[in-house]
Amino acid sequence: MGIIRTNLHLRNPSSGSTLSSMEVNARVDTGAVHLRIPEHLAIQLDLKELERREVTLGNGHRITVPYVGPVEVSFKNRRCFTGAMVLGDEPLLGSIPMEDMDLVVVPSRQTVDVNPQSPNIPMSMAK
Repeated sequence: MGIIRTNLHLRNPSSGSTLSSMEVNARVDTGAVHLRIPEHLAIQLDLKELERREVTLGNGHRITVPYVGPVEVSFKNRRCFTGAMVLGDEPLLGSIPMEDMDLVVVPSRQTVDVNPQSPNIPMSMAK
Protein backbone atom coordinates (compact mmCIF):
# COMPACT_ATOMS: atom_id res chain seq x y z
CA MET A 1 0.00 0.00 0.00
CA GLY A 2 1.31 3.47 -0.86
CA ILE A 3 1.05 6.76 0.94
CA ILE A 4 -2.53 7.79 1.61
CA ARG A 5 -3.49 11.44 1.86
CA THR A 6 -6.82 13.12 2.55
CA ASN A 7 -8.28 16.59 2.89
CA LEU A 8 -9.38 17.71 6.35
CA HIS A 9 -10.66 20.93 7.84
CA LEU A 10 -8.93 22.11 11.02
CA ARG A 11 -10.34 24.79 13.29
CA ASN A 12 -9.61 26.32 16.67
CA PRO A 13 -12.95 26.03 18.51
CA SER A 14 -11.67 28.36 21.23
CA SER A 15 -11.41 31.25 18.79
CA GLY A 16 -15.18 31.60 18.39
CA SER A 17 -15.97 32.90 14.94
CA THR A 18 -12.87 35.08 14.61
CA LEU A 19 -10.86 32.39 12.75
CA SER A 20 -12.28 30.25 9.98
CA SER A 21 -11.34 26.63 9.42
CA MET A 22 -8.40 25.71 7.22
CA GLU A 23 -8.43 22.95 4.65
CA VAL A 24 -5.26 20.87 4.76
CA ASN A 25 -4.03 17.85 2.88
CA ALA A 26 -2.89 15.38 5.54
CA ARG A 27 -0.89 12.20 5.37
CA VAL A 28 -2.84 9.27 6.86
CA ASP A 29 -0.92 6.91 9.12
CA THR A 30 -2.81 4.17 10.96
CA GLY A 31 0.43 3.33 12.79
CA ALA A 32 0.59 6.84 14.25
CA VAL A 33 -1.53 7.71 17.27
CA HIS A 34 -2.11 11.46 17.34
CA LEU A 35 -2.87 14.35 15.04
CA ARG A 36 0.37 16.04 14.07
CA ILE A 37 0.60 19.51 12.55
CA PRO A 38 3.51 21.71 11.48
CA GLU A 39 4.31 24.84 13.47
CA HIS A 40 2.96 27.24 10.82
CA LEU A 41 -0.53 25.66 11.10
CA ALA A 42 -0.48 25.93 14.89
CA ILE A 43 0.35 29.62 14.51
CA GLN A 44 -2.28 30.25 11.82
CA LEU A 45 -4.95 28.55 13.93
CA ASP A 46 -3.77 30.42 17.04
CA LEU A 47 -3.54 27.18 19.02
CA LYS A 48 -2.19 27.45 22.53
CA GLU A 49 0.50 25.16 23.89
CA LEU A 50 -1.13 23.03 26.58
CA GLU A 51 2.01 21.12 27.56
CA ARG A 52 5.09 19.48 26.12
CA ARG A 53 5.13 15.81 25.18
CA GLU A 54 8.02 13.45 24.64
CA VAL A 55 7.93 11.62 21.30
CA THR A 56 10.13 8.89 19.90
CA LEU A 57 11.16 9.48 16.30
CA GLY A 58 11.61 6.83 13.63
CA ASN A 59 15.36 6.79 14.26
CA GLY A 60 14.83 6.07 17.97
CA HIS A 61 15.72 9.57 19.21
CA ARG A 62 13.43 11.13 21.80
CA ILE A 63 12.51 14.81 21.67
CA THR A 64 9.93 17.00 23.38
CA VAL A 65 7.40 18.84 21.26
CA PRO A 66 4.54 21.25 21.95
CA TYR A 67 1.10 19.69 22.42
CA VAL A 68 -1.52 22.25 21.36
CA GLY A 69 -5.27 22.42 21.34
CA PRO A 70 -8.07 22.09 21.24
CA VAL A 71 -8.35 21.34 17.52
CA GLU A 72 -11.62 20.60 15.73
CA VAL A 73 -11.00 18.13 12.90
CA SER A 74 -13.70 17.74 10.21
CA PHE A 75 -13.97 15.15 7.44
CA LYS A 76 -17.14 14.87 5.34
CA ASN A 77 -20.03 14.52 7.84
CA ARG A 78 -17.72 13.77 10.80
CA ARG A 79 -15.82 15.82 13.32
CA CYS A 80 -13.85 15.38 16.51
CA PHE A 81 -12.01 17.48 19.04
CA THR A 82 -8.43 16.60 19.90
CA GLY A 83 -5.00 17.95 20.67
CA ALA A 84 -2.09 17.96 18.24
CA MET A 85 1.64 17.41 18.39
CA VAL A 86 3.55 20.23 16.69
CA LEU A 87 6.13 18.42 14.60
CA GLY A 88 7.22 18.00 11.01
CA ASP A 89 6.44 19.79 7.79
CA GLU A 90 3.01 18.32 6.96
CA PRO A 91 -0.19 17.40 8.81
CA LEU A 92 -0.56 13.76 9.78
CA LEU A 93 -3.83 12.07 10.76
CA GLY A 94 -3.26 9.31 13.32
CA SER A 95 -5.49 6.61 14.74
CA ILE A 96 -7.07 8.54 17.65
CA PRO A 97 -8.89 11.14 15.51
CA MET A 98 -9.64 8.47 12.87
CA GLU A 99 -11.29 6.24 15.47
CA ASP A 100 -13.11 9.18 17.02
CA MET A 101 -14.65 10.08 13.65
CA ASP A 102 -15.19 6.40 12.71
CA LEU A 103 -13.10 6.64 9.54
CA VAL A 104 -11.67 3.71 7.62
CA VAL A 105 -8.82 3.32 5.14
CA VAL A 106 -9.90 1.91 1.78
CA PRO A 107 -6.69 0.23 0.53
CA SER A 108 -8.00 -0.58 -2.96
CA ARG A 109 -8.62 3.13 -3.64
CA GLN A 110 -5.85 4.41 -1.33
CA THR A 111 -8.32 6.76 0.34
CA VAL A 112 -9.99 7.43 3.66
CA ASP A 113 -13.76 7.40 4.00
CA VAL A 114 -16.51 7.24 6.61
CA ASN A 115 -17.21 3.75 7.89
CA PRO A 116 -19.67 2.21 5.38
CA GLN A 117 -21.33 0.30 8.23
CA SER A 118 -22.30 3.62 9.83
CA PRO A 119 -22.54 6.19 7.01
CA ASN A 120 -24.78 8.71 8.78
CA ILE A 121 -23.39 8.89 12.30
CA PRO A 122 -20.07 7.80 13.84
CA MET A 123 -20.17 4.44 15.61
CA SER A 124 -18.18 3.59 18.72
CA MET A 125 -17.81 0.65 21.08
CA ALA A 126 -18.78 1.22 24.70
CA LYS A 127 -18.42 -2.33 26.06
